[in-house]
Amino acid sequence: MERPAVETLKVDVAIIGGGTAACAAAVALREAGLTVAVLEKRLCGAGASGVNFGGVRQQGRDLAELPLSRRARALWDGLDAKLGEAVEFEATGHIKLARSEADMAVLEAYARDAAAHGLDLQLLGPNALRAEMPWLGPAVVGASLSPTDGQANPRVVGPAYARLARRRGAQVREHAPVRHALHDGAGFAVEAEGVAVRSRILVNAAGAFAGTVAGWFGEAAPVAPLAPNMVVTEPLPILVTRSIGVVGGDVYLRQTRRGNVVLGGGRGTADVADGLARPVAATSLGAMGRTLTLVPDLAHAQVIRTWSGLDGEMPDHIPVIGPSATTPGLLHAFGFSGHGFQLGPVVGEILAELATQGRSASPLHPFRIERFAGWQGGPPRSEGEIEH
Repeated sequence: MERPAVETLKVDVAIIGGGTAACAAAVALREAGLTVAVLEKRLCGAGASGVNFGGVRQQGRDLAELPLSRRARALWDGLDAKLGEAVEFEATGHIKLARSEADMAVLEAYARDAAAHGLDLQLLGPNALRAEMPWLGPAVVGASLSPTDGQANPRVVGPAYARLARRRGAQVREHAPVRHALHDGAGFAVEAEGVAVRSRILVNAAGAFAGTVAGWFGEAAPVAPLAPNMVVTEPLPILVTRSIGVVGGDVYLRQTRRGNVVLGGGRGTADVADGLARPVAATSLGAMGRTLTLVPDLAHAQVIRTWSGLDGEMPDHIPVIGPSATTPGLLHAFGFSGHGFQLGPVVGEILAELATQGRSASPLHPFRIERFAGWQGGPPRSEGEIEH
């Protein structure tokens, strides 16, 4: 049988992965005048970028991420105009609830630390909290509010960036899983389904598959699959006016403009080999039960869908962003550990800075891949916060 023809492309930058960060990088690189090819195994924005909670939050992040998150937040205000499409971003505020005095102490300590990075959080006691949200259940004793945070529709952001990248002239190839990549001394050679790409620079933005890609270049990257377990209800009268999280991250919820309540908590099952993840019924029920302790008025809401998807998680729960330690011209951006949605637009800009200038305006030292050199530990497995 005759083999199908393989197209050959030669570009400045090849990007493995088609999530929001990858497609945002393609846009920024084209705006800088570089030629770009994006190689996505399924559809752009359909992986971790599209299956998450949709939180656009600075609050609750690892302090190392806050400078990136602060920079990213400024981009979200102008995202509709940049993309030429509505991504349903609303600065509803993100409120993190305390269910004990110990939880409240955690919020107080974080607010002090975050203030050093310019993030102003408002601590609310039970009276002030219930003055705004009288529908909260009795388990809640206080909260921390980040008024400039909010939410957006994750299903539309990644695809909108991909469409903009195409309009800017990037070669965006979907259903093109990458089989292998190497550096042959003259540049990178990338073999994908139906296409072979040569490039000066290679970006590894392959999500849960990124550890395999890093391994092709002799780098340890202990990426484990992370599958958020998500639930959505029928449209309801507007009740939940803020994006809500809790200390510990075992449940989170928000209500869309249409009235659907999106909630999550716990993890689904993941299979990196087939690239799929599935929700777990018992986990969904657990998240519903925890939601009802926060918002009892949702007791009669009808659930219409549950889902999951694949993200990549690092042992220290912060991403790898920056240049390879082994291969000049190789850039990494992966392992966002369940909270990469808000960062996607700025990570794209950072990758373009690294490709064009060899450095970034943002501090990247905490995210260097070298921190896993000689890694001997097992993959991460934690029920910690995975609220995107």
